Amino acid sequence: MTFASYVAIGDSFTEGLMDVHAPAGAAPERTAGATAEAAALGASLAEAAGTAALEPAQSQERFRGWADRLAEQLATSPAGSEDLTYANLAIRGRLADQVLAEQLPRALELAPDLVSICAGGNDCLRPYTSIDALATEMENAIVALREAGITVLMVNGYDTETSSPLLKAMRPRVATYNSHLWTIAQRHGCYMLDVWGMRDLYAPEMWAEDRIHLSPAGHELVSRQALATLEGTPGTRSGFAMPERPGRQVRQAVAEEAAWVRTHLAPWVSRRLRGVSSGDGLEPKYPQLTRVRGENRG
Repeated sequence: MTFASYVAIGDSFTEGLMDVHAPAGAAPERTAGATAEAAALGASLAEAAGTAALEPAQSQERFRGWADRLAEQLATSPAGSEDLTYANLAIRGRLADQVLAEQLPRALELAPDLVSICAGGNDCLRPYTSIDALATEMENAIVALREAGITVLMVNGYDTETSSPLLKAMRPRVATYNSHLWTIAQRHGCYMLDVWGMRDLYAPEMWAEDRIHLSPAGHELVSRQALATLEGTPGTRSGFAMPERPGRQVRQAVAEEAAWVRTHLAPWVSRRLRGVSSGDGLEPKYPQLTRVRGENRG
């Protein structure tokens, strides 16, 4: 199966936070009425930085991410097309119901060949969220996409075993949600980008300073795994051991954790208490299908 169009929806992971975009020299071509569009649904996990030919619509912040990288790779892959068109609708901070209410209808309207969907991570952080109800919402969305004839690349949640104590406590909830996502993928014939199982992803250099979002290297690793999944050539790594991390003295650990709480956790808690989101007022960076030029194309 090959894809001529791709749309990504989701939250910050798909928007590509912490992967700062290096502006390209030329603006992308806009394609109206493409015969095949691919839509990737995701949220905060997908917008990262790198050397892309794509130029975000918003100039105040430029993030790239695994979805942008995947689009570029598909333009030179047997699974894609040199004339691939791409839209990224993901916005940071979005909960699953917001992704499905705001981004899913637009993805269906674009009628792409491929949609990637990564949502629910922000919901798992909220202890009052019903994981079963969340999975039901996601399945309804997947059914709508599949009934529209769209191929779906689902993305599961990452393993929080080596994260901060707050995120590590969420590991059982993420694992339960992932189990539901695997069931949905099998029921409806979807591809699964298995982020949980990517042990190499848990090396320190794959993560940004906030320990929540990926570094550029992490986004690149995820994009390569996504491409391998679509091409039918998944990685060969086996086992579930985490990469070794350097040890820390107790005083150093306490100081670093305190700094992380002040810099990253406290602002997040403050936003939750005020009922605001980091994505408030933001628009998708690629709201229209954009022609992607591969790395070796002019």
